[in-house]
Amino acid sequence: MTTRHEVAFPSGGTTLSGTLFLPDTGSAAPGIVVAGTWTSVKELMADRYAERLADRGYAALSFDFTGFGRSGGAPRDVEDPDRKVRDIHHAVTFLASHPSVDADRLGALGICAAAMYMAANAADDPRVGSLALIAPWLHDAVICEEAYGGADAVAQKIEAAREARARYDETGVVDYVPVVSATDPDAAMPFDIDFYLNPARGGIPAWPNRFAVMAWENRLTYDSITLARSITQPTVLVHSEDAAIPEGARRFHAGLAGPKDILWSQGTQFDFYDQEPQVTVAADTAAAHFGRTWG
Repeated sequence: MTTRHEVAFPSGGTTLSGTLFLPDTGSAAPGIVVAGTWTSVKELMADRYAERLADRGYAALSFDFTGFGRSGGAPRDVEDPDRKVRDIHHAVTFLASHPSVDADRLGALGICAAAMYMAANAADDPRVGSLALIAPWLHDAVICEEAYGGADAVAQKIEAAREARARYDETGVVDYVPVVSATDPDAAMPFDIDFYLNPARGGIPAWPNRFAVMAWENRLTYDSITLARSITQPTVLVHSEDAAIPEGARRFHAGLAGPKDILWSQGTQFDFYDQEPQVTVAADTAAAHFGRTWG
């Protein structure tokens, strides 16, 4: 039987809020850090995957990043890749120190944008012995231009980010737009996306649906594809041709320095967040991968 525990741990002077799902194994279990999409809180999909891993015998930690959800830190709701990678490192530290976790068997699972951040931490953190990336959003400058409307559109977002950052530095005011909107063209994703707008799925009160404009520059200039050559840990990707930027997954997988596998499944990007059979397929694939890693 899986048990759920509310936990807190430090990261760079900030206290992060997490949920630790523990299996009833009678001994220390392998530990997996789990994180979800950009701007998300743990309730959107990280909790779901962490619980599925615990049901399969792993101690799994989901958490809110600095400035998101129930975690401390300011400014709020800023998608900062470097800050998120730092938080993952401290989440691994917390998990490794927990008496119910085998510190010699630690892994990481990233969904969508968290694939970038989990990969970045794994590249520099030998404690992470295995990596699973679900519907991974993995980009570089070329892919960003393709995904966001071309070089001019990317340059405009970066300029807007610089102006918003300058305004924040001067006044302390954060400029926000919706993460998702079917009517606001300035939204980070100006589309009618049911997962984020449906209160029965991701449109929950814990997720404020706001994107800090000043985050565009760091996001759009972040190169996660080149991280692959620094990752020697066994890595599995689960993706679909109908999900987001499959070319990024292909290029990242091709560049991995260690043992690697990729499962091409079915479904849209958002199906992997909360729909069946995509979640079960992804959870089963990740659990089997972690099992092979440690025998």
